[in-house]
Amino acid sequence: MTANGSQTTPANSMNPGLTDRIDPPLDRQIKNLSDLTEKIHASLCEEDGLDLDEILEDLGFLANSLTRLMKKVADLEEERENLFALTNVGQVVNSSLDLDDVLRIVMDTIVRLTGAERGFLMLRDNRDELQIRIARNWEQETLDSNEAAFSRTVIEDVLRKGEPILTTNALTDPRFASQESVIAFNLRSILCVPLKIKGENIGVIYADNRIRAGLFTESEKNILTAFANQAAVAIENARLFESVKYSLTEVSALKNLMEDVFSSIASGVITTDLEGRITLSNRAAGAILGISRSELMGRPVSAVPLLNELNIPQYLNGVRRHDRQIIGLQFNSSSPDRIPLSLRFNLSPLKDADRITRGVAIVIEDITETRRLEAQRRLFERMVSPVVIDQLNPDELRLGGTRARITTLFADIRGFTSLSERHDPEVIVTVLNRYLGAATEAVLAEEGTVDKFIGDAVMAFFNAPIPQSDHTLRAARAALKMVAAVREIRVNLPPEFRLSLGIGIHCGDAVLGLVGSKKRLEYTAIGDSVNTAKRLQENASEMQILLSSEAYACVSQQIDARPHGIIQAKGKKEPLQVFEVLGLHPTRTP
Repeated sequence: MTANGSQTTPANSMNPGLTDRIDPPLDRQIKNLSDLTEKIHASLCEEDGLDLDEILEDLGFLANSLTRLMKKVADLEEERENLFALTNVGQVVNSSLDLDDVLRIVMDTIVRLTGAERGFLMLRDNRDELQIRIARNWEQETLDSNEAAFSRTVIEDVLRKGEPILTTNALTDPRFASQESVIAFNLRSILCVPLKIKGENIGVIYADNRIRAGLFTESEKNILTAFANQAAVAIENARLFESVKYSLTEVSALKNLMEDVFSSIASGVITTDLEGRITLSNRAAGAILGISRSELMGRPVSAVPLLNELNIPQYLNGVRRHDRQIIGLQFNSSSPDRIPLSLRFNLSPLKDADRITRGVAIVIEDITETRRLEAQRRLFERMVSPVVIDQLNPDELRLGGTRARITTLFADIRGFTSLSERHDPEVIVTVLNRYLGAATEAVLAEEGTVDKFIGDAVMAFFNAPIPQSDHTLRAARAALKMVAAVREIRVNLPPEFRLSLGIGIHCGDAVLGLVGSKKRLEYTAIGDSVNTAKRLQENASEMQILLSSEAYACVSQQIDARPHGIIQAKGKKEPLQVFEVLGLHPTRTP
C-alpha cells in the first residue's frame, strides 16, 4: 500500500505463498497470515534498513486477508447453522409421523434461515391440482387464505421442469417481469424448489420477500433444496403411515366383520392345528358341544367329550393323513346327561395362501330339529298324499275355507268294539294300526287326502286340495283296495283278530279349509255331503261298499254296481237311493 493509501499488489518476493491461489484453504490462510505477521514484527525490530513502504504494503495485504478470512469464517458459520438446522429437521422427520407438525417445523426453519417473508408448501391432490398444505410467515404464524399471493408462473415452471428457480428481483427479471401476479403482488425475491418423491414432482416449496431484492443466493437455493428433500421424506413417510394406518383400520374392520359373521353362523365352526388342538371356535360350536368358547380354545379335540364319543379325532386323523375332505358325517347322540342330538359333520383341510395344510376345519350342524320336522313330514305323508303336501303353501294358509265339490269316503272297522273288551290296549292298538294302515295306504295310492281317524274309522276325501276330474272313481278304487287289503290281513291273523270293513261313499259340495286356532290347525271338509257319506258307512254291512246315487252317476260307466235299495239314513228327511260296488268294469275302467 502506498503512502496516499492506494493499494498495490504485493510482490511475489515478499508473499511467495499467498499469490499462488486467490482463495487458498482456511488453514493455509491462517499459516500465511501468521508468517506475514512475524515478518512485519521482525522488520519493525530491525534498527537498520527499515523499509516503511514495504511494511505498509504488507499490512494492507494482511488487512485484506483478514477480511477474507472473516468472510470465510462467517460462511462456514452459516453453513454450520444450516447443517445443524437440517439435522434438526431430519430428527423431526424421523421422530414424527404427523405430517402437519413436520411441515410446520420445516417451513418455520426455511423462513428463518433464508430471511424470507413468507413460505408455502404446496402438494398435488387426487385431481392433480396444486393445494397449499402449509403457509407460514417470518413471525411463525399461519397465513390466511387471503394472504396466499404468489407467482403461479414460477410454480408452474418448477413443476414442469423439476428444477429450482431463483430470482433476486422478479420485477426486473426478464423471465417474470411481465407476469401479472409479479406486478400485482409486487414480488421481488423469489425462491422455489420442487418436491420430488421417487422422481415424481408432487409439489413445491415456495419462499419470497415482497420488500427486499437480492435476498436469496445460491446458498439459500441449496439449503432450500436440501429442506425440500427432507420434506419429501417426511411426506412419503407420513403417506405410508396413513396408508398403513388406513390398511390396519380396514383390516381391523374386516376382522371385526369376520368375527361378527363367524359368531352369527348358526353352524358350529372349529379349526385345529396339525396336532389336533382347537385354535378357533365360534359361539354356536360351544353351544352344540356344551362347552364354552373360551374353554374350547387350545383343547385337543379328543378332550371334548361329545367329539370323542362320536370318534371325530379318528376322522380328523384321516383328513390330515389323506389331505381330503370328509363330508356329510351324521351321528345321533343320546347321552343320559344330554338331550338327544342329531349332528352332521364336514371336515376339510385348512390351507394357507400357499395351499399348505395348516390344520383342519370342522363344521358342525345341529340337525336335530330338521330330523324332527322330517319325521313329522313322513308322518303327515302317511295321512296325506305327498302330491297334496307339495301343493300346500304354508305362507298362504289361513283359517276359513272354500266351497268345492268333493267325494267323501268313510271306512269303519267292524267287530273292533267287542275285540277291545277282550284284550289289553297294547294288543288292540297293534291290531287297529294294521287295519287303519291298510286303509290309509289305499287312500294315498289314489292321491286322496286322509282327513282324520275317528276311533276305529277313517275319513278321506278326493278332489281337494288339488283338483281331480275323476275323484269319485278314485274313491271307488280306494274302497276296493281297502277291502282287498283287509282280506289279505285277515289271512295272516288268528280268527279272533279277523275284522272287517264297512265303507260309504258320497259326492257333493262341502266347505274345505283350515279350522281350529293359530296353534292347532286341521285341514278338513265340512258339510251335509260329508254327513251323508258317514250315514252310508253306518248302513254298510261287513266288507260292503255303499255308493250314493249322486256318486254312482259319476262312475256308472267305470264300475260294476247293483242297486242296494232305499235306506232311511239317520238325520235325513228324504230316503237315499244306494248302490253296492261290486268291482271295476273290466272293459271301461282305465
